[in-house]
Amino acid sequence: MAARSKNIKKNTALAASAAVVLVAQSGSLVRFGPSSAAAQLAADASQEVQLDELSVVGNGGPASGPTGGAGRRGNGYLAKDSISATRTDTPLREVPQTVVVVPDQVLTDAAATRVDTALDLAGVSRGNNFAGLGLTEFTIRGFSTGEFYRNGFPINRGYPNSPDVVSIARIEVLKGPSAFLYGRGDPGGTFNIVTKQPLAERALAIGTQIGSFNQKRSTFDATGALDQEGRVLARVTGAVEDNGSFRDFVRGDRYYLAPVIAWKPTADTTITLEGELVSTATTFDRGVVPINGNIRALPRTFFIGEPGIPPVRNDNALGQLRIEHRLDPDWVVTAGAQALGGRLYGDGVGAMNVLSDGRTLRRTFEHRDLSWSDLDLQLNLAGKFETGPFRHTLLMGFEYDSYRYREIFNRSNANANPFALDLLAPRYGQVPLPPLGSITNFLQNTQSFGGYVQDQIDITPRLHALIGVRVEDLGLVSTDYRTGRTTNLQGTVATPRFGLVYDLTDTVSIYGNYGRSFRPNTGTDRAGRPFAFEQGEGYEAGAKFSLLDGTLSATAAVFDIRRTNVLTVDPVDPNFSVAAGEVRSRGFDLTVAGYLAPGWRVFGTYTHADAAVSRDNTLPVGTRIANIPADTLAMQSVYEFQGPDLRGLGLGGGVTYVSQRVAGTALSTFRLPEYTVFNLISYYWITPEVRVYFNVDNLFDTTYYDRAFQNRYATPGTPRTILGGVAARF
Repeated sequence: MAARSKNIKKNTALAASAAVVLVAQSGSLVRFGPSSAAAQLAADASQEVQLDELSVVGNGGPASGPTGGAGRRGNGYLAKDSISATRTDTPLREVPQTVVVVPDQVLTDAAATRVDTALDLAGVSRGNNFAGLGLTEFTIRGFSTGEFYRNGFPINRGYPNSPDVVSIARIEVLKGPSAFLYGRGDPGGTFNIVTKQPLAERALAIGTQIGSFNQKRSTFDATGALDQEGRVLARVTGAVEDNGSFRDFVRGDRYYLAPVIAWKPTADTTITLEGELVSTATTFDRGVVPINGNIRALPRTFFIGEPGIPPVRNDNALGQLRIEHRLDPDWVVTAGAQALGGRLYGDGVGAMNVLSDGRTLRRTFEHRDLSWSDLDLQLNLAGKFETGPFRHTLLMGFEYDSYRYREIFNRSNANANPFALDLLAPRYGQVPLPPLGSITNFLQNTQSFGGYVQDQIDITPRLHALIGVRVEDLGLVSTDYRTGRTTNLQGTVATPRFGLVYDLTDTVSIYGNYGRSFRPNTGTDRAGRPFAFEQGEGYEAGAKFSLLDGTLSATAAVFDIRRTNVLTVDPVDPNFSVAAGEVRSRGFDLTVAGYLAPGWRVFGTYTHADAAVSRDNTLPVGTRIANIPADTLAMQSVYEFQGPDLRGLGLGGGVTYVSQRVAGTALSTFRLPEYTVFNLISYYWITPEVRVYFNVDNLFDTTYYDRAFQNRYATPGTPRTILGGVAARF
């Protein structure tokens, strides 16, 4: 690693203070040395300053201005560092794991409003979206998961709304087990959202977007210093939507606000307070159902619910406090707290099955009242030191989490109170609605304490090791108010992690990685005992390439992941389950990001995953896993003209291919057909501050289904969609 100058003058500290633009998104994410913009100002004042190679722009990468990306042109497809995989600023080539960093410029080019677009490009497949109400579940490397993070804190607790892109600086997708740093979760992977932070320069950006099916969206992004010295900076982003849908009778609105205040009382201390408020009202829409196994039997616009039922409300609030203090040039302490809460409530319609006549759908009327809250506390100490010829970056941390989830779910009885719909001649507006009966009424309290130690070791200038272990004690108390029964689950789990990276050349490195994961199985067996924790174990080996003089990066990896203690039918009593199943996924993935030529940027992934049951009491070995395609490909490429005649014009497109999938991990299931979707991208900078764009998604109007749920429903993909808008900065 490059040496630090130990003779940093006072103006270095003043420059660092003035550039709180680089305020760390700390809490749990650690950096070393001054931020890069501050360091650049210091370097201008004193040529003696030398940056350590881990001193990148805080934990947020290149500071994203209100127009997005790294600068006006948004040349932000290529990322060279990651903080999510190690909780320290680490060059991607030194991380023994596949990490796909999706900068905000990728989302800006695609005119995206939700993170689904970024996840598609990062090789993450779509899972349950809870009838359009949020990002409940997604799949990575053959396994579904529901845990993801914001600045290192868990945010997918309960059923929150899908994250909005207006406040996102980048998304870092971690493939493979990540329980060492983030606790309970699934072995396929996860992702961490890194949010935009305040800038010193005052600026305001506003935008509006109009699309097919009566989609309307307006955004704003304001930032700047609140004092003369530039020690207190603020930023607030927001979005308002009023959307129709290609789906019959479906609509929704959305209100989003995310303020951030950063205070730098000294050159070595940064305190950041960040919030988020999201409120939505959306029609409960599970999608369509198959008829005799044919998912294409119904039009993709067909609505199986009731148009007269009001939209479901989903209100969420989040607050983060993050403190970073540099003890000296080599040691940093960070502390953070996050509190979040939300409530989802309203009515909808569920489907049971289509009768043998091929037209009568048995339905149920449903009511949900779900509420949740979560408190997460984190403390980290990180530093650099040497032991003989070895150089270390040590991280030690502690995390406490307290999560409360309350669920009331009522549903009508389809046999006692028929609520059927004729799929060939639908008659909506059936009254009265059938009476409700209680299905679930419970409270879950989960409390966990976790401690971890990680050491990144430069064994030689070309050989880097990463070793670490997390020990977590987790307790879950669940009370069923229908039966009055309370169950307790308690366990302590150690999740180690090992990895090696070897630099074959200055442009090629190879690596290997091993990690473990866990998550609790809820419920009890036939004897009333809680189930053992579900366990995950993953192996990965790959190579990372820096191509075209460092303007293009590529990562290729093979993986083998297993999940054990999966619930399966109890062979003694089929009314109960036992934690004895096993599933596995093996495959290969490839990621490419960067520039093929000046102005020509590209980003894409390919994944092959062979995901199947490897042990079960009822399912045959080899049964495919629901919603897991064997092959996925997603690519986006844009060229911005460099010549004087067409300067400011950008043209490009994208393609997504998803192979066939099964709708359920079951003996009898229907299939989702493979699909290929093409998108067009175009924009023009009218002035350095004003950008207009015109995109076409699903150019050839392909009929496709992007996800299934419970072996009963499938969600139709959006038809051809035209999106246009303008964004201006003042």
